[in-house]
Amino acid sequence: MKIGVMDYGAGNIRSVETALRYLGADFVVSGEAEVLKACDKLVIPGDGEARAAMRVLNETGLAAFVRDFFSRGRPILGICIGCQIIMEHSEERDTECLGLIPGDVLRFPAGGGLKVPHMGWNAVAHGGSHPIFRGVQDGVPCFFVHSYYPKPQDASCAIARTDYGLEFASAVARGSLVALQFHPEKSAAPGIKMLENFARRL
Repeated sequence: MKIGVMDYGAGNIRSVETALRYLGADFVVSGEAEVLKACDKLVIPGDGEARAAMRVLNETGLAAFVRDFFSRGRPILGICIGCQIIMEHSEERDTECLGLIPGDVLRFPAGGGLKVPHMGWNAVAHGGSHPIFRGVQDGVPCFFVHSYYPKPQDASCAIARTDYGLEFASAVARGSLVALQFHPEKSAAPGIKMLENFARRL
């Protein structure tokens, strides 16, 4: 099973590469749809800003590619900004996104004594809700860096929740797609286990 890691100009791809290499996964990093089409699974990693990310995806044809990959029921893993651009719309610069999961991406409210962005370790309550969490303790701390969070229309699409002044969906899923708002590749052994689950079991 070959995994395609989509390079669309967002940061943090190198740490995902390092984690997949550690797992011995067969993967390729590319920004070309023709290369990624030959892969069995797709990872959408990255840090960054929604509008800039969507501009690249739309201009390169990668947006249409991702929608087609999803429509064929092929496994996709979104990470951080990759968890946001799969939604319909982001409040970040009023951006229309890929629309793979109905819902919006909202900014954390100001005030309340909490800093935005939400940065650092925080508990991810998943209750064993999805195979991505197989072998991962419920409530495990994971590493976050984000100012926005996904809010799916269908609450059942939220497969994990985290509290940061409000309870938000820290992982979402629909069909063959699963997306994590935190960075599994920076979340020590539990995060590596999630990547292993995606690479070998989903």
